[in-house]
Amino acid sequence: MTPRWASAQSLNLRYGHNNEPSSVAGAQADWFAEALGRHSGGDIAVQVFPSSQLGKLQELAEAVSLGTIAFSHNTAGGIGSLYEPFGALDTPYLYRDIDHLMKVMDINSPVMQELNQGLIEAANVRVIYAHYFGRRNLTANKAVYKPADLAGEKIRSVPFPIYQTAIEGMGAAPVPVDWSEVPTALATGVVAGQENPVNVILNVKLYEVQSHLMLTGHMSNAEVVVMNEDVWQGLSDAQKQAVEAASLEIRERATKAIEENEEKETAELREMGMTVIGPEDGLDIEAFRASVSTLVDQRFGEKYGDLYEKIRAIA
Repeated sequence: MTPRWASAQSLNLRYGHNNEPSSVAGAQADWFAEALGRHSGGDIAVQVFPSSQLGKLQELAEAVSLGTIAFSHNTAGGIGSLYEPFGALDTPYLYRDIDHLMKVMDINSPVMQELNQGLIEAANVRVIYAHYFGRRNLTANKAVYKPADLAGEKIRSVPFPIYQTAIEGMGAAPVPVDWSEVPTALATGVVAGQENPVNVILNVKLYEVQSHLMLTGHMSNAEVVVMNEDVWQGLSDAQKQAVEAASLEIRERATKAIEENEEKETAELREMGMTVIGPEDGLDIEAFRASVSTLVDQRFGEKYGDLYEKIRAIA
């Protein structure tokens, strides 16, 4: 079957995502569109639809699978809705540091090659790159120092299993809420808190509805950029090389932008009035790590144990 995208010499492709354009995750989609146009000599044009214009997280993942859109990005847990083992990549407290995370998430790593092949076969979707998204931290309207402080609290969870388990392990009741609905859910009290990297917290002004930021750093995330496989197979060799070149360029640019700004953006949130609580203020990171890791092992240890070993083996 010849993909319908191969019929025209010049391609016009759509990229849909859920982030605000002002965040790095949102901006990198625009950077990718520009880079792909440049590397392809204008042969491939990408139109970006931010802020959940084309659907929620789950719908966007499915749209790439169906070919309704050519590109999107999601958490690894979100890609796990298309091919379950991908969810293992978002396991809390899994990576030694950012360098380890990004080595695992390199599309040429043995782990990513294995998962990418499974994703292609299961859902007609391939990963073209992944960039560092940040360390996820907890926000709430009260000080939290240990899991017991979250007893009975409803905390927003990314609507995928590994995230719900993380919230539960932190001591709270996870409430799945799509990102597009989070600010309203916080403002109306549907949930009492949420967790995200500081770049996201700052850019969507969550400091307006949340008073405290706890630097739990419970999950180091990469944002995974995916492409419909039929679109990929319909590209010429030169067009594929352009996608690869743009992917490498933006992976590095977005990762650098997030990594360089985490401390500065944490300080900005403090300036905006948030009370920032870290280990030096009594935040018991080890208590959170122990509680979350125990629950994760109970629920996912048998299912993902071999994959966890392969991830930890990457030097």
